[in-house]
Amino acid sequence: MSPHAAPFESPLPKFSLSSNFFPKIILNLHLTSFPSKHQRLALSSKTLCSRSSIPPDPPKTVNPISLLRAIPDWADRVKERGMQQNRSLYTHQKWVEHRSSLRHIRHLLSSLQSRVILSLIPPVLAFTSVAAIIAIYNSSVEMQLLPGFFPLLRASSLPYQLTAPALALLLVFRTEASYSRFEEGRKAWTKVISGANDFARQVIATVDSSRDAALKNALLHYIMAFPVALKCHVMYGSDIVRDLRNLLEVDDLAVVLNSRHRPRCIIEFISQCLQLLNLEESKKIQLESKISCLQEGIGVCEQLMGIPIPLSYTRLTSRFLVLWHLTLPIILWDDCHWIVVPATFISAASLFCIEEVGVLIEEPFPMLALDELCGQVRSNVQEAIGAEKAIQTQLIAKRKNHPCERSTNGWPNS
Repeated sequence: MSPHAAPFESPLPKFSLSSNFFPKIILNLHLTSFPSKHQRLALSSKTLCSRSSIPPDPPKTVNPISLLRAIPDWADRVKERGMQQNRSLYTHQKWVEHRSSLRHIRHLLSSLQSRVILSLIPPVLAFTSVAAIIAIYNSSVEMQLLPGFFPLLRASSLPYQLTAPALALLLVFRTEASYSRFEEGRKAWTKVISGANDFARQVIATVDSSRDAALKNALLHYIMAFPVALKCHVMYGSDIVRDLRNLLEVDDLAVVLNSRHRPRCIIEFISQCLQLLNLEESKKIQLESKISCLQEGIGVCEQLMGIPIPLSYTRLTSRFLVLWHLTLPIILWDDCHWIVVPATFISAASLFCIEEVGVLIEEPFPMLALDELCGQVRSNVQEAIGAEKAIQTQLIAKRKNHPCERSTNGWPNS
């Protein structure tokens, strides 16, 4: 071996196509060309020597469109971060705080932390700016700072007085339709949680631990895992691996992750596990009937996720609000003059806030404390498993130590 060949045998760092240090010459090579080993090493060495001379990435160009989208994009990011926050179930202390007389002051002071209010900054700012521009224009016309052929922007308020009730009803019905979806999602999850708890209770009471201990333990873990899988199925940004790794074994988790529909995959695990248990046919049928409650929960949740409120209704509400506030400064000019600016601000902030709340609760699952509900199922089942043997021992001891003869009417004889 040549003494000059030794340096080429030492390992060199690997570069990926996405790296900033990857030489631009490689990007120009044809995919069909395969350089030799020495050529690759020489090219890598050349890259290491010259990477300090690579010019930095050119700065992003700023154009008017990007400037106009900066605030809406920021507001959307704030809203989406708020949608992914975990909700918590109310305790007695939280209910006391909820109905406190100081709640109005607390809510007012926390306004700048509300994702609803922060998400309204783009439309409210836009309509207030339009009102200010119209006020400046009309003031310039009235002060004769503009040529005489520029008209004064004003109109009668009668059309607004006639259409105001229609806008109010439109917003009320829109919010009511969204709340009905929230209520439907809450009821669906109530049935799923209560069904999982009842299913686990019957498994603990029916399955003999001495004969089917392993299958019983696996079945209970599948039941605990189902609400978690359904939560990850309907919630955007959920980490199903993190949520299920403490409930399922590695092999079972791999099968669930490879499935296209993970909640139904876990139901299949539950169904197959029931078939392998050493139970009477009537008890198996009774346990399998509990699966229908879980299947119904999947159906309701998928309908709420896939079918929104009719889009024509949402578009009509949005267009009505936009046109209303674009022309509001013209309608109010004769009566309010420069007060049209704060009047437009207050009107846009109020009405768009109602519409924003309707849009947010239209998707009910981010508004529910699903993580804590799933945690309750897990804690309830684990508590029942731990108490099963102790309760059985206690009851057997009572039956042996305190025999009790009963009379015909059901009360013990004295």
